[in-house]
Amino acid sequence: MDDLLRSSATELAAAIKCGSISAEEAVQAHIRRIEGINDRLNAVVQLRAEEALDDARAADAELARDNLLGPLHGVPMTIKDSIDTCGVKTTAGTLGRSNHVPDRDATVIERLRKAGAILLGKTNTPELTLGGETDNLVYGRTSNPYDLYCTCGGSSGGAGAIVAACGAVFDVGSDTGGSIRLPAHYCGVAGLKPTTGRVPLSGHIIGHDLGMLNRLTQLGPLARRVEDLALILPIIAGADGRDPGVIPMPLNDPEAIQLEGLRAAVCVDNGIATPDPAVGEAVRGAADALSGAGVEIVEAWPRAATESTRIWQELLVADGGAWIRRLLDEAGTDKPYPRIADRFFGAEPVSTPELTALLSDWDRLRGAMLAFMADYDVIICPAGAYPAPPHGQLNTMGDGHTYARIFNLTGWPAVAVRGGTSEHGLPIGVQIAAPPWREDVALAAAAHLEEALGGWQPPPL
Repeated sequence: MDDLLRSSATELAAAIKCGSISAEEAVQAHIRRIEGINDRLNAVVQLRAEEALDDARAADAELARDNLLGPLHGVPMTIKDSIDTCGVKTTAGTLGRSNHVPDRDATVIERLRKAGAILLGKTNTPELTLGGETDNLVYGRTSNPYDLYCTCGGSSGGAGAIVAACGAVFDVGSDTGGSIRLPAHYCGVAGLKPTTGRVPLSGHIIGHDLGMLNRLTQLGPLARRVEDLALILPIIAGADGRDPGVIPMPLNDPEAIQLEGLRAAVCVDNGIATPDPAVGEAVRGAADALSGAGVEIVEAWPRAATESTRIWQELLVADGGAWIRRLLDEAGTDKPYPRIADRFFGAEPVSTPELTALLSDWDRLRGAMLAFMADYDVIICPAGAYPAPPHGQLNTMGDGHTYARIFNLTGWPAVAVRGGTSEHGLPIGVQIAAPPWREDVALAAAAHLEEALGGWQPPPL
């Protein structure tokens, strides 16, 4: 694998800008890489090879006229198949949308294209993004590039897999209960779930019109380097005049953060799911690395967080799965993936008093977490409780996603970055969470951990 394919978006954009490589060369190299590995991964489900090359040639022509399109000029990206792309099939992994071609880009895609990024294709997702393993009835299963017998996670599993395998420089995924951070953890890349209300959901299959559930889902980038998360976030963030939940809060610069003097709460075991020993070791290693940078480390975890899994699970089925049925009906799907039907269709809707009590529990949890965080700048904990399990075994492993879901409920920003390796050679991610709107703090800590612990490592693929 050559250095071009290992480049970060930041490095590649700089190389294209200065003329040391062309956008066409960059796109061609990534297309060849996808064509060489995708039959084993099944990560890219739509490849627009010729169109991407045309876009690259157009980008090179613009640069020749001294017209820089933006900070991602000529950089090849893939995009999760749950996010609308104009003129490119977008199925969200559901049969009713097998031939659905949107006539408008999602807001995040429109912004990335305007910034100069070039779309290579779409990456696989479980149906409607509702699964911890990436498999569906449209495209089938995606594998982990570090071990093809293991899952890449979900729901941004295709994104995590192809970025880890250097088939794309970055991707944008969605996260309702860990769906960016778990694939980042399993595939050894960096992933950011921004603060709720930071990035518009317009054009995503789980959009901004789900009422009380809107606050759970965020869109965010996956990349091999933390610096790329910091590069992409300002491009995709901000109000779009469509998503009523977006708040026009300013973004701070991670490079302005001084780690020395910060205070970190470290949790190895949250009392719900005891992590694999290698995961615990990675979290302790991250704490040591931050301590060496002058961060004060305190072993602490809020007692209220033990309610997070119950609240998250009850919220998803509080209406008896009616919201899932609406999404399936809108897509024209009459045969959902079995896991969807098993998980949602048997649920009984709760009564109005039960629903208001559940919402009160949610608000109390958010308040307790804010009170806890008054004493800390970041939380360091597992991204998931164990390394990537073999295909089909995720649901037998216990609730390994519990460390991620809490930050969907609070709406706080959280970053996953590689912090170690299992005895079987699988990546292990560490999670860094920060208070609302403080992506800069989480990213600064993640960048330090990436440098100290090694970050992304090439897969044997």
